[in-house]
Amino acid sequence: MLPKASDSWTVNEAAHLLNRAGFGGGLDEIRAFHALGRVKAVDSLITPDEAENAFPLPEWAREEQALAELRSRNDQIREMRRSLRGHTTEEMGRIRRETIQKFQKENRQQALEAQGWWFRRILKTKAPLREKMTLFWHDHFATSIQKVKEPVLMLHQNELFRRHAFGGFRDLTQAILMDPAMTLYLDTQNSKKGKPNENFAREVMELFTLGEGNYTEQDIREAARAFTGYQFDRRNGKVTHNRRQWDETDKTIFGKTGPYAGNDVIKLIFEQSRPARFISRKIWEFFVHEQPAEAAIDSLADTLARADYQIAPLLREIFLSSEFYAEASIRSQIKSPIQFLIQLLKQLEIDEPPAGFPITAQQQLGQILFLPPNVAGWDWGQAWINTNTLLTRYNLAGFLTKGSDEGGKAMAMERVKTPGMAPAPRRGGRGWNGPDYGEIAPRPLRENPAGLVDSLIFRFFQGPLPDKARGSFIEYATAKKGVIFTDKETAELCHLMLSTPYYQLC
Repeated sequence: MLPKASDSWTVNEAAHLLNRAGFGGGLDEIRAFHALGRVKAVDSLITPDEAENAFPLPEWAREEQALAELRSRNDQIREMRRSLRGHTTEEMGRIRRETIQKFQKENRQQALEAQGWWFRRILKTKAPLREKMTLFWHDHFATSIQKVKEPVLMLHQNELFRRHAFGGFRDLTQAILMDPAMTLYLDTQNSKKGKPNENFAREVMELFTLGEGNYTEQDIREAARAFTGYQFDRRNGKVTHNRRQWDETDKTIFGKTGPYAGNDVIKLIFEQSRPARFISRKIWEFFVHEQPAEAAIDSLADTLARADYQIAPLLREIFLSSEFYAEASIRSQIKSPIQFLIQLLKQLEIDEPPAGFPITAQQQLGQILFLPPNVAGWDWGQAWINTNTLLTRYNLAGFLTKGSDEGGKAMAMERVKTPGMAPAPRRGGRGWNGPDYGEIAPRPLRENPAGLVDSLIFRFFQGPLPDKARGSFIEYATAKKGVIFTDKETAELCHLMLSTPYYQLC
C-alpha cells in the first residue's frame, strides 16, 4: 500500500482532490466537500449517489429509436441501389451523392448534440470522478466520430465507459472487443479468415494493455487471426462473431497454442503481469503527475491484481495517499481544454454556458469530445499549451468574464473546420452578459481590495500565489476601485487573474 496521507485535511487539499478527481468546483461545493473529511470525500467520489442514467440520452440515441434509425438507413441504401437500375452513370453518381450527403448532414447535427450532451453532463454532474474516468477511458480506448461516423455508436460507447468507470479493466477490454464503435474504428469487421487485419491485435497490446516491447510481432500476427470474424450487424446494432469468417486453426500467442478466438486472446493478455503495471502507471499519470516512483507503481499494480483488476480500489489508494497531496503533485498539471473550460465555468458560477460556447471553445483549444486525433488519444501536459492556445484561453476567459460586448471577439475570432462535424457558430454567445458578480464578489467585499483579491485567489487557484503576483492584483484592484467597484471592474480583475500562467495549472 502507498503511504497514507495524515489525518489532517485542509480545504486546499479538498479543492485539489476535487480538481484532479473531477473538474473543480465553486466555493460552496469545495467547502461542502471539505466538511466530509478526507476518507468520506474519497468515498463519495468512488460511490456517488447520482444514478448512471441521471442524464437521459438524446431521443435519437435511445436504443429503440437508434435501432429503428439504423434499419431505416439500411432500407434507404437498398432502395437507392435498386433505383439506380436504368439510370445513366451521371444520374447514378448524383443519386449516390444526394443520399450520402443526407446521412452526413444528419450525422453532423447529431455529433454536435452528442458533444453538447456530454459537456453539459460533465458540467452538471454530482458524480465528477465517474465523468473523469469516462473521459480517461475515452482517451485510453480512443475512437473518433470522424471515422466511426455514427454518433449513436459513440454515445453508446460513452455509456459503456461510464458503466465500467470503476469496474474491471479486464472486463472493459473484453467489452471493447464487442463494441460497435471500436469495431468500425479499427476495421475489425474487415478482418476475415485468410485476410486478417492486424489493427485491433496491435492496439490491444501496444496501447490498451501491455505497452510497446511487451509482445512480439509474431504475437500480433497470430492474435490477428484470432480476431477474425467480428462484424457489426446493423440490423440489431451489435457486434457478432461470424464463425464462418473466423480462422479456427491453432495460434501460438505468448508461448501458448490453441484455436483461440478474440476473447481468448484477451484472457491470455491478462494472464501476463504487465497489464496491472501498465494501467496503474497510466492512471497515476492522469491523476497525479508524470514521474511516479517505481515503488508506487509496484504497490498500485499489486493492489489492482489482488482486486481482480477492479479500478475502484486503485483510485481509493491513490486519493488517500500522502503522495497525491505532496508539493510535487499540487498545481503541477497543465489543465486539458475540457478541464480548463469546465473548471472555469464552475468557478464563475455559470450553470448554463453561452450558446455555442462549448463546441467553439473545444475546437479552438484542441480537445473535442468524441474526436481524439488518433488511436493513441490526445497528447497531454505540455502539448496543450502553445502561443496560440494560450492566447485563446485568455480570450475565452475574457469572453466569459466580461460578456459578448467586451469579449465577443473571442467567440468569433476563429471558425475551426473539423472533419466530420458542422462548423462552430459564427458568433456563438451573442448577448452573453457575463456571470453574476454579486455572487462571485459581493459588494461589501469590494470595499477591501486585499480581501477581494484573496477571496478570488482561493476561488481560482485554491492556494497561495507568489507575493509579487498577489501584490500586482491588489495594486490593480486598488487603482480600479474609485468611488465604487462596479461589476465592470470586477470582471476586469477576474480576467486579469485568469490570464496568468498560474491559472493553467491544477
